[in-house]
Amino acid sequence: MAWTVFLEILKFTIPSLITFLTAYFVLKSFLQADLEKKQLEVRIDNFKAALPIRLQAYERLALFLERISPNSLIHRVVKPGMNARDMQLSLISNIRLEFEHNLAQQIYVSAPTWNQIVQVKEEIVSIVNRCAVDLPESASGKDLSRRILEYFINNEQSMPTQKALDTLKNEVKKIY
Repeated sequence: MAWTVFLEILKFTIPSLITFLTAYFVLKSFLQADLEKKQLEVRIDNFKAALPIRLQAYERLALFLERISPNSLIHRVVKPGMNARDMQLSLISNIRLEFEHNLAQQIYVSAPTWNQIVQVKEEIVSIVNRCAVDLPESASGKDLSRRILEYFINNEQSMPTQKALDTLKNEVKKIY
């Protein structure tokens, strides 16, 4: 008799337990899928909101690279009657100010791209300093300008800024 009561209880309990577990796992997978869908929607909304800001950062960094390219930089900084030392200090100061103005953009670009931009800045400062060291004390700003431009012509290398610009363009293409 005890066995029959026990079997009767199992007859009702096992189907109920199976139904409960089935409902539990179906509901759990449904809720998990819904949660993932909502997280995806939030990510998409965040991407849509951040995309214009990221593109603006790429634009600002491209402008920075254009502004520190030796051709552009020299034409913007040179003043009549400037000696080579003043020109050197003015070029370096201008590069650093431009860089500091764009420091915040690093959060919107990849680390390798930002490192390349920093490296380009340092390379241009180094080239300006190397070209200035070889000039005599009486050299004019035009002499330094000529020496810097000749450096790139004689070394037949592309402007360091151009390499970084190409990297920026490639990174933007990946976004789209």
